[in-house]
Amino acid sequence: MRESTNLPANGTVSPPAAASDGLIVFEDVSKFYGEILGVNRVNLRIAPGITSLVGPNGSGKTTLMNLMTGLIRPTSGRISVLGLTPDEPEELFRKLGYCSQFDSFPRGATAREFIEFYLRVHGWAKPEARELTRAALERVALTEAADRRISAFSKGMRQRVRLAQSIAHNPSVLVLDEPLNGLDPMARAEIIRLFRELADAGMYLIVSSHILHEVDMMSDGVVLLHNGYVVAEGEVGGVRDEIEEHPIQILIRCDRPQALAARLFEHEHTVEARIHDDRQGLFVKTRRPDDFYLLLNRVIPELHLRIESVAPVDDDLNAVYQYLITSDGGPTR
Repeated sequence: MRESTNLPANGTVSPPAAASDGLIVFEDVSKFYGEILGVNRVNLRIAPGITSLVGPNGSGKTTLMNLMTGLIRPTSGRISVLGLTPDEPEELFRKLGYCSQFDSFPRGATAREFIEFYLRVHGWAKPEARELTRAALERVALTEAADRRISAFSKGMRQRVRLAQSIAHNPSVLVLDEPLNGLDPMARAEIIRLFRELADAGMYLIVSSHILHEVDMMSDGVVLLHNGYVVAEGEVGGVRDEIEEHPIQILIRCDRPQALAARLFEHEHTVEARIHDDRQGLFVKTRRPDDFYLLLNRVIPELHLRIESVAPVDDDLNAVYQYLITSDGGPTR
């Protein structure tokens, strides 16, 4: 990764329009909410592939995405998405799909009805909308549940509905705010494979995440944010090395943490395992989280465990970000 260099407000030369039409461009973009900083003096040029926005909560990831999609306006600076500005929403959303972190579905709607409705709003005729809906549901493995009411879905299934809706109109740009939240490890692996397929076909995917090993698995490039500033950007290759130097702690809520701990200690990438005080969870430290999650996929069915949740511990994640930002030779603002 390389340190970001914020261009000066005066003297910044805008690239020719033709050179920017094939990129997502932020030019000296700032956003303030009153006196509160959202992002400050951001300069980015995003090419096709998967670009991950990485940073702890409050670092500016969602603000950047909302600026890109036109949901909020910048206080200063210029944004261009494949030659379009967010001030052209009708044209922009023909090329762009957006999967937010939160949902609010119409009462009583099924997954199929929800997606088909939004395609009709996009202007697709009913037969085309029906076929695009079918294809989108198939891509996120929701075909069997397509005609069930979304209100009965789990959090992970609701997340897949939002994802299907965002890709149904075959956009060129896909903006995804924490798209893997709520998915179990196997579903996360399937969705990451889908993201790679879309990127390999030439799509632009901008993904926010605070889970570094997933960023490492799927990304072509990383933008590291801290307190509203882009502190580093570049290829993702260095992230794995930094993780191996600083183990990540994961909390697994399950019915038999002792049995799980015994199995995990059989593998060298488990650095530490500690039972939660309530005896219903297990803290695990690992330097190789991608291998750890693959192992977990095998161990859970073998031990017939009932899993409530699997998630990194926020305090440890913030420590990793602080390490990445302030370590010797690492990116600094």
